[in-house]
Amino acid sequence: MTIQELKVASDRIGVIIGKGGETRRSIEEKAQATISIDSGEGLVTIEGEDAIGVLRATEVIRALGRGFSPERAFRLFDDDDIILDLLDLSHVADTPQKMNRIRGRIIGRDGKARTQIENMTDTTISIYGKTVGIIGLPEPVITARKAIEMLVEGAEHGNVFSFLDRRKKEAKQDLISSYY
Repeated sequence: MTIQELKVASDRIGVIIGKGGETRRSIEEKAQATISIDSGEGLVTIEGEDAIGVLRATEVIRALGRGFSPERAFRLFDDDDIILDLLDLSHVADTPQKMNRIRGRIIGRDGKARTQIENMTDTTISIYGKTVGIIGLPEPVITARKAIEMLVEGAEHGNVFSFLDRRKKEAKQDLISSYY
């Protein structure tokens, strides 16, 4: 029996449970695990015989807790290679105003910067509280994380998108040369 526990913000418990318990049941089915939720403490316990299923469910719940929608978090069930990476921003912003400015830079006007990073790296990004979550395959996640770190450090959006464009071309070139 494998057991994992994690703490989730109380405002995200409803998302984990889902309408009529739908999301929770879905996670339990996909992971072959049982989920117990203590709403008061925000404590979620996942247990099951299949250790990998329990770990996958833990990652999905962690993603839900960090602002991802169930549809986006469930990508973690689609492929064993897909990972969740969490970037903690609390060390770069010591005031709520600075945190808002940094989140705003990552999101961009009308969400355009985040969408562009997602599209150029084939990742899914969620900005929630003091964290940025990234879901995707390892290499693209590393690239998306680097782009977000560049924005956090004050790089211009144009420079970040140029970096992403170069990375995309390099990845395509690597794919072509490994094929031949």
